[in-house]
Amino acid sequence: MQLTAVDSALEPVGTSSKRELPPSMVDRMTLILEAFDSRGALTLEEVTCRSGLPRSTVHRILDHLVRRDWIEHASFGYCLGPRALGLGGSDTGHRRIREAAAPHLHDLAMQTGAVVHLTVLEGNEVLYLDKVGGQLASSVPSRVGGRFPAYATAAGKSILAWLEPERIDALYGTQLVPCTERTVRDHVALHQELNRIRKRRGVAFEREEAARGIGCVGVALRGVDGPVAALSLAADARSTRLEWVAPIVADTARKITRTLFPEQERDDSLQATEKVG
Repeated sequence: MQLTAVDSALEPVGTSSKRELPPSMVDRMTLILEAFDSRGALTLEEVTCRSGLPRSTVHRILDHLVRRDWIEHASFGYCLGPRALGLGGSDTGHRRIREAAAPHLHDLAMQTGAVVHLTVLEGNEVLYLDKVGGQLASSVPSRVGGRFPAYATAAGKSILAWLEPERIDALYGTQLVPCTERTVRDHVALHQELNRIRKRRGVAFEREEAARGIGCVGVALRGVDGPVAALSLAADARSTRLEWVAPIVADTARKITRTLFPEQERDDSLQATEKVG
């Protein structure tokens, strides 16, 4: 029999206020992991509220999950770890990227009211490391740990734009499988689109190519060796002027990049000073 946690405020007068817990540790761990559900970083109090478990129980189980890489605990709260994201528990640098980006993702989501993603390129797909957003979040078919063809997303195209053409051809077969009727379908069209992105200094647009009704702006986070991740903003394709929000996304991407590669900013400043001199 499935047991459900009951809010003590709704219990009849005279009943015990003690909450009945799920019968096994596995059930409790599942409730905690499901509390995240692509919603990005959560505080201990938020996990407690969403799981329906006592705070002390949640704290104890989170400690176990952190030690086993199912959950990460950083300065911005708890979030899904590499094992929960399907990364096999390996340290791939994603933790550093997520921690550097987290406050900026939340600021961008609050500023625009849109859904904000942090992604990396895994093979020929984008892997979603984080998702932050409000009411629109449920209508955007993405989830933390989920994957999507890179050529169909603004984030993916913003990364592909900075790769060698030969590498892009090697990533995909002779034909690109469309996600919607608007998805780019062949290599010629894809390379033309990537060239336009480079001319826009890395700003990528996606209009209902990954999902109907959704438009996106994406900008890659680039180090000296190339792109390491991408930031994207998703909104209603019919009511949002993507060109208007693109500068805000690009500025946020620059802020995250400066956090990730402070030495790169120092080098750029030094070069600018030498040119002036």
